Amino acid sequence: MNITDHHVHTEFSGDCDTPMEVIINRTTELGLKEVMFTDHMDFAYPSTDINFEVDYKKYINVLEKLRIKYKEMDILMGVEVGYQPGLNESINELLNSYDFDFVICSLHAWNGAALDKGDLFKGRSQQEGYRAYFESLKYTLKNFDNFDVVGHLDFINRYGNFANKTIRYDDYKNILDKILLMIINKGKGIELNTSGLRYKLNSMHPSREILKRYLELGGRIITIGSDAHVLKDLYADFDKAILQLKEIGFKEITTFKNRKSNFIKI
Repeated sequence: MNITDHHVHTEFSGDCDTPMEVIINRTTELGLKEVMFTDHMDFAYPSTDINFEVDYKKYINVLEKLRIKYKEMDILMGVEVGYQPGLNESINELLNSYDFDFVICSLHAWNGAALDKGDLFKGRSQQEGYRAYFESLKYTLKNFDNFDVVGHLDFINRYGNFANKTIRYDDYKNILDKILLMIINKGKGIELNTSGLRYKLNSMHPSREILKRYLELGGRIITIGSDAHVLKDLYADFDKAILQLKEIGFKEITTFKNRKSNFIKI
C-alpha cells in the first residue's frame, strides 16, 4: 500500500545523523513517491548533552535543493514538537513561520524532567510515574491545539528500571479515556508508532488495548510512523501495524499534507 511513513528523523534531529537524501533514495528503492520528515523541535529541553532545536534556515535550504533535485518525489515537511508548559508562544511562532505539512505533538520532557532519563520516576513508584506522564499529557491537550496527532501516546513505558514495563489500560482507564476523548473532541488524532517493538516492549505505541478503546470512543484519525532514526528502521513493522489496525476494526489509515488529512482504506 502507498502509505507514507509519518514519523522519520534526519540529520537535523539532535539524536540522528541520517541525511535526508539517503532517506529519499531508500524511499525510491521501495517504489514510493512521497517522503515525510518529522524532525525533533524541543524548546527548553532539559539536557545539555543534546540539542533538539532545528536550524530551520539551514533545514529549508537543504530541503528546497532536494525538492529541485528529486522532482519526482513529493518531499513533505513535518515536525515533531516537544510540548512543555510555557512553550505555546515559541511553538506557535515556529509553526506559523513555515509551511509544515504535518505536526506531531509529543512529550519528551516536562518542567525540567527529561523523560528518557527516567526523571518522572524519581521519588515515584512505577504506577505513579506512569500516571504523572498521563497527567502531563492531559494538561498538554487542555492547553495546546496546534498539532495534528499525538505522538507515541504511551511511550513512557520505555523508561524506568522495571522488570515488567507493561501499561495495563484498566489501571489507567479513567485518565486514558479523558485523554482519548480530548483528542477526538479536538478533531485530532494519534499515531501508531512501531518503535515499541524495537524497544522489546512486545507492543507498539499505543498498545492494542488503547487503540481498541480509541476506536470505541469514536477515534478515526490515525497515522503510522516508524520513528526511524537510522535507515534500517524506515517503514519498520508497517505490515504488523496495518494487520493490527485491521484486526481491531479500523477501516482507514490517515495521511497528511498541508496540515489536511486524507484517509486511505485498508
